[in-house]
This record gives sequence, C-alpha cells and structure tokens, in this order.
Amino acid sequence: MARAIGDPQNARSRRTREAVLAATRNILESDGFEALTMAEVATRAGISRQAVYLHFRSRSELVTALFGYMGEKEGLTESLGPVWNAPDAVTALREWARHLAAYHPRLMAVDRAIDRVRHADVDAARYRETIDTRQMAGCRVLAERLADEGRLAEPWTVDTAADMLWALIATDLFERMLARGWTTAAITEHLRAMFEKTFVRPTDP
Repeated sequence: MARAIGDPQNARSRRTREAVLAATRNILESDGFEALTMAEVATRAGISRQAVYLHFRSRSELVTALFGYMGEKEGLTESLGPVWNAPDAVTALREWARHLAAYHPRLMAVDRAIDRVRHADVDAARYRETIDTRQMAGCRVLAERLADEGRLAEPWTVDTAADMLWALIATDLFERMLARGWTTAAITEHLRAMFEKTFVRPTDP
C-alpha cells in the first residue's frame, strides 16, 4: 500500500536523502572528487552504507542527483526567475549578470572538484556535461531574444553570442575577481556594462 505524503517514514526518508546529498557536496568541497565513495558518503552522513544504497544505487546516480540538490539549496529557480520573466532582452541580460555574480561563486568549490577529474572520471564528466548543457541553453535563449528584438549587436550571431556568453560563466573569471577583492555588487555592475557594450545594439536616435 502506498504511504501518505505526511507519513513519518516518508519524512525520514527525505531527511536521509538530503543528508546523503549534503555529505556528497561536503566531500567534493573539502576533499575533491577523488574522495567521493559511497562508504565515505555514509560516514559523513552518519548512516550505514546500506542506507545510502537504498536511495542511490551507484555513485553515478548520486552525482546525477547532486545538480538538482545544489540548485534547490542555492535557490537556482528563484535566482533565474527575473531573467526569464524580464520584460525585454536587455533587462534579461542585466538580470543574467546579477544571477551569475550572486549564484556561481557559491558553487566554485564543487566546480573545481569536478573539473580536476572530468577527463578521467565518467561520473564527473557526466556532471560537467549536464551543467554545460543547461548553461548553454540559457545563453542561447538570451542571444535569441536579443536577435528577435533587433538588439543583437554586430558582428554577433545567435550562435557566437551564445558561445561567448557561455564562456564568460567560467569559474576562473569569478575566482579571479573575488581574489582581487571585488564584491558581488561590483561584479554585477561590471558584467552588466560589459554585456551591454558587447552584445547590445544601441537603439536608433
């Protein structure tokens, strides 16, 4: 018989699943992808290995679930809301800069852990591909909207603008700016200026 949504066992299962994912993130941030094993996840989460396997049948399945977990914890949907709901393409681009400056620095430690081994570890490679695909899709939406509204500057095309916007999400960019003492507000302001000067065609007088 199916259990009711409010069933205590369902609540306990959700807490265990979240503890497993939190432990996974903690391992990546503190010790790197190389340290990520189901046994270590169980230890960090304070549960048995069997309990981990009840929720995730493999490390691959666990890593796949991490993307959604981190997005939920860091408020990805809320952060992107003003981008996709913007009244025009230029406002959307400005909100994109705000989103990048506020959101991506919080994920840098995991990004670094993934990037170190993505060429040698299939799970890391799959995670990186998931992120890249999602990011590229968002960049393409922005470029297409600029083009559709007649605001995409020359010599950009939708393809080249999307590629460049995606390249500018690189972790190195944010790490270097933060290392130079830039605040989130300063990064937002200057990303907005760069995006508008680079990708937006000025309106006719």
